[in-house]
Amino acid sequence: PGDGRPLLAAPAALTAVPAATTAGGKRILLQRRWHDTLVVDSTPVLTATERSAWTQHRLRTERYPAARRAPLREAVLYDVFGGRGYADSPRAVHAELARRDGRLEHLWVVDDAQAALPPGVVPVRSWSPEWYRALATCRYLVGNTHFPDFLERRPGQVVVQTWHGSLLKRIAHDVESPWLADRGYLRALDRETPQWSLLLSPSPFATPILRRAFRYGGELLESGYPRNDVLARPDPRAAAAVRRRLGVPEGRRIVLYAPTWREDQQRGDGDGFRLDLRLDLGHARRLLGADHVLLVRPHAHVREPLPGAGDGFLYDCGDYPDPQELLLVADVLVTDYSSIMFDFAITGRPMYFFTYDLEHYRDTLRGFSFDFESNAPGPLVPTSAELLGALRELADGDGGPPPGYAERYRRFRAEHCALDDGGAARRVVDRMLELGGRGGLGHTLGHAPEHTPVHPNG
Repeated sequence: PGDGRPLLAAPAALTAVPAATTAGGKRILLQRRWHDTLVVDSTPVLTATERSAWTQHRLRTERYPAARRAPLREAVLYDVFGGRGYADSPRAVHAELARRDGRLEHLWVVDDAQAALPPGVVPVRSWSPEWYRALATCRYLVGNTHFPDFLERRPGQVVVQTWHGSLLKRIAHDVESPWLADRGYLRALDRETPQWSLLLSPSPFATPILRRAFRYGGELLESGYPRNDVLARPDPRAAAAVRRRLGVPEGRRIVLYAPTWREDQQRGDGDGFRLDLRLDLGHARRLLGADHVLLVRPHAHVREPLPGAGDGFLYDCGDYPDPQELLLVADVLVTDYSSIMFDFAITGRPMYFFTYDLEHYRDTLRGFSFDFESNAPGPLVPTSAELLGALRELADGDGGPPPGYAERYRRFRAEHCALDDGGAARRVVDRMLELGGRGGLGHTLGHAPEHTPVHPNG
């Protein structure tokens, strides 16, 4: 039950448990505790031996170094947030590579069976023996967040850091708050960045910030983010499929609320961060429920369920595999300081910014890379009531930027979305293959070789 009370088994059902099934690659157990309290559990995909500290130490200090002496295999290992899903820029890079080259193997890091993969992609269990071997032997590594701290790029290996967001809030060495530095994050980052072969930048605006924040002196490609190709060249059939997958009724307007996380809102158990939802959901249902649905997509670091979801109005999309698909179908975006604003700006659809803690976030927690208050492509709204009222009024508009924000929105897109032309994945793959010694691949597969400038517009 949603109120936190335990689910109790009727006496007649006690003999039916324990029961087991397999779903999504995991063994699911229904058991009872304290006589009649039902407990659902799932077994880890790693065995007890594989998870042990002794085995992990041996894999890291013996097996991984030994595997680095084996020949490189013509394979790509992809990683999205440590194995959480088939999504983000690595997904777009995979699609482009798979379209070009049937000879490459495609391996995907999966953390405890969380990712559903397309045909032809081999799952690799995070922290398993095959994971260590893949890190050591795949010619290409493509990830959107930090690589393991023991990774040593070997000669001939190409490590592509796509990263996962444009830059409003400060990151890495630009953060003056102690929240990151106190955890040894920056020391680990400084050990990692020399292992990257290529760092992607979404825009000329972001390039100097990424170099400074990561203290990165290697090759940086102003390509745009591959994940945004689907927004730059939207497919109506794909959008309709996403709506069906979500179960959104025809004729309903979709509001997507996608806030970022707060470093000072860590859960008591240390596992992720709290969902500090300041939106009045009851008021939202009364005001918008007749013709809207509200999708809530918390940040990946937030590990709490959304109370009241599943009522036909409120949708918990925290586990939805790819947020770009949510952006594809959203009629309006509500966020705060999340980099998702830069992605959504490609669509030209309206945005609102729920900035209830603006001063604290700006002055104490993170800080901004530019004057957000003067340049945001939509209104900054400090209260739930004002935000919901604005969304109700917007429903009668033309689907463009909120009133009075058209010119600011245009300038925002010109500065931050100039590379979002639908060709980012192609540019990234072109450079990856050149670095990996396969630069003539497009020609051998029947595509005329071409030189792609860093800036599509010249």
